[in-house]
Amino acid sequence: MDLTIEQALQQGVAAHKAGKLQDAERLYRAILQSQPAHPDANHNLGVIAVSVNKADAALPLFKTALDANPKIEQFWLSYIDALIKLDRINDAKEILDQAKEKGTKGDVFDQIAKTLARSGNKPTGRSAETKVQDPPQERINYLINLYSQGQMQRALGEASRLIQKCPNSYLLYNIQGAANKGLGQLDAAIDSFKHAVKIKPDYADPYSNMGVAFQEQGKVGEAIEAYNKAILLKPDYAEAYYNMGNALQEQGKVGEAIEAYNKAISLKSDYADPYSNMGVALQEQGKVGEAIEAYNKAILLKPGYAEAYYNMGNALQKQGKVREAIEAYNKAILFKPDYAEAYYNMGNALQEQGKVGEAIEAYTKAILLKPGYAEAYSNMGVALQEQGKVGEAIEACNKAILLKPDYAEAYYNMGVALKHAKFTASNSAYQLIISSILDYKTYVRPFEISQAIISLLKFEPAIKRVLRQSSEGKLNQSIQETVLTLSQFPLLLKLMRVCPLADLGLEAVLTDIRSGFLSSVSEVSCSLDVLRFQSTLALQCFTNEYVYEEIDTETKALEVLEDEVSKALSNGQQPSPQSILCLASYKALHKYEWCNNLAVTPEIEEVFTRQVREPELETCLKSYIPTLQGITDKVSSKVRDQYEESPYPRWVNLGLPLKTAPISMVVDELKLRLFDKEINKVEEPNVLIAGCGTGQHSIETAARFKNSRILAIDLSLSSLAYAKRKTKELDVQNIDYMQADILDLGNLDRKFDMIESVGVLHHMDDPMAGWRVLKDCLKPGGLMKVGLYSELARQHIVKIRQEIRNSAIGSSDLALKSLRSGVINSDKYHHRKIVQFPDFYSLSTLRDL
Repeated sequence: MDLTIEQALQQGVAAHKAGKLQDAERLYRAILQSQPAHPDANHNLGVIAVSVNKADAALPLFKTALDANPKIEQFWLSYIDALIKLDRINDAKEILDQAKEKGTKGDVFDQIAKTLARSGNKPTGRSAETKVQDPPQERINYLINLYSQGQMQRALGEASRLIQKCPNSYLLYNIQGAANKGLGQLDAAIDSFKHAVKIKPDYADPYSNMGVAFQEQGKVGEAIEAYNKAILLKPDYAEAYYNMGNALQEQGKVGEAIEAYNKAISLKSDYADPYSNMGVALQEQGKVGEAIEAYNKAILLKPGYAEAYYNMGNALQKQGKVREAIEAYNKAILFKPDYAEAYYNMGNALQEQGKVGEAIEAYTKAILLKPGYAEAYSNMGVALQEQGKVGEAIEACNKAILLKPDYAEAYYNMGVALKHAKFTASNSAYQLIISSILDYKTYVRPFEISQAIISLLKFEPAIKRVLRQSSEGKLNQSIQETVLTLSQFPLLLKLMRVCPLADLGLEAVLTDIRSGFLSSVSEVSCSLDVLRFQSTLALQCFTNEYVYEEIDTETKALEVLEDEVSKALSNGQQPSPQSILCLASYKALHKYEWCNNLAVTPEIEEVFTRQVREPELETCLKSYIPTLQGITDKVSSKVRDQYEESPYPRWVNLGLPLKTAPISMVVDELKLRLFDKEINKVEEPNVLIAGCGTGQHSIETAARFKNSRILAIDLSLSSLAYAKRKTKELDVQNIDYMQADILDLGNLDRKFDMIESVGVLHHMDDPMAGWRVLKDCLKPGGLMKVGLYSELARQHIVKIRQEIRNSAIGSSDLALKSLRSGVINSDKYHHRKIVQFPDFYSLSTLRDL
């Protein structure tokens, strides 16, 4: 197909930038056959002519370009530069005057005018004597040696001093710029390089050096422009192509970067650096084998090349060749003993081998060499945790966060460590960081770190005092004072909003406060702190499903308050925020017929959202959830009815993996011994979650497996609606929900790469029948994860279940609260043990337990 003129020009410019001058010239000349006066084609042909020292041939081309479009400043600059190269100074001045008449202006034109003025009048077409601008060559060599030896400050000082004597020395400005760049003074470096090219516009080196400085500033686009200018001036400039490759790689243009590295190598066959960086680019493309070949070539050319050994280690580690990777890191360190990154990655490799102690040593060395190495602290935290040194693990993660406050992985790792932590002293700094972990909402399940948080808070003298007053029965004397005391601890309030507090001491305090608010609702302060605490208490009670014991006087006072609020609303009046929050601490607002008549003020906004809007949304979502078929099995129907009444569990935040991973990586992390490794090849796994409850399991799995598609089923529409709402809230796109019984899954006529069913099969009348159905839904070579309760490990629960049967206590909310009260006040061992379960602290989890 014939190219349009525009397409031919684009291809010509691309070839020109890539240094393919013959291709570029052919394309430009093709344009001129069709449009002889085409300004860009004429100009660009002129630039090629100048670059191959044929400035005289360029002049008519530049003139044609200017005649066609005199508004382009670069056309004037190119024409004047060619005349200067031919020593036609008078002609250059004349063209500069014409340019000014056409409206061109700017620093470049002013600098050219000064240069031409200094040059004096020279006869057209005749060589003129050039004024010497540079210091003696031995001084230049001396400066270059200082720079090469890393004596940047001395090199900068000497270059700056010599510039005073030789203000028009482009060489001195280039050295000054290089020294500034070496000292990290990037703006000053760029200014120096710009001075150099103003003095000598065809000087390629400052453009390349300027590009590196721009790149260090993060101005990658400007860096690439500078490299292109260097290459246009010096088409065989291997270093500029190499730097261009680095910049393109930084932009994510990996293919173009590899082309630039190959061009650098074709121009300079013994150039090791492009091979090493090309290896990194190939590795990004997933071509790990080719990357290792590139590193080997770099090392052959430069045997002590520490960076190439380091990159080789990374590639080998990606291939699963951990031992060889460690050997490569050791070689990198041998040639570069202060190579912190090599120690860090060697620590990762050692940890992968299970050599945790050696990994910690490697991380420690990395930190000694690079004290601000947040990643090393974070991974050391993981290693320390594997050793059971939870306190040290938390401290390591804490250091990583202090160094890098937005470091997601450090927060995540600290969240993992906190699951096993029990603090032995107060620490306000930890409170702030743990509060941030909860703010991020997806780093950890709050209840999994709640015991650590509570143990930390209990060392606060003020909280100790409140707990003591509660145990002595003195709390009711100072409810408002207690509330203000507890409000001083944002971490406590934050935890109360997102999960049940599994602590009997704090439960007693909150129960007393709730009762105190109810008995004096008209007297409660409307201060911001008190209302915020009331709101927090209402959220805690809603999340634990009103598990706290309610005595008769409270029930009567509650009836009175409910009547007052109902009457006020029916008379067109709005009840006080204190009254609404007080009710919301005993009963979910959506249970009241009048809930949507409330004016939602900022004081009750959060509570209204959680207790009214979200339940209403769940009710709406139920109609959009497909059903496989009606639930007919008797046991399945009983289980469904339980979870329709109490979706299990009620949760707010969730711990999700930081990034998805292919099945093969998850298999390696879990150290699974597969008999059929075909599953590792599955790139887009279809996963069945059989019994997803309220969505924690399905969402976590969806976030874990790369390119996965999840079908999550459950018996309960209420649980599925809760799951669907949370899935939308977290913007998870790869889950479909369906109401179905495991026993009916044969009618689905689908096979899955993976099936997960945790905490489900033991509820069935015949668990093995359910397991067989799941097995028939699994593809050959697929993976299945099954989680079951252990009766042997839960003998204390078996005893309590027997007590419930013997007493015929039932499983209503009132019966469970009564049972719970008895257990709390019992000294029996199996009762004391069950009180330690987090499931003891909310109604649906207690019922399920």
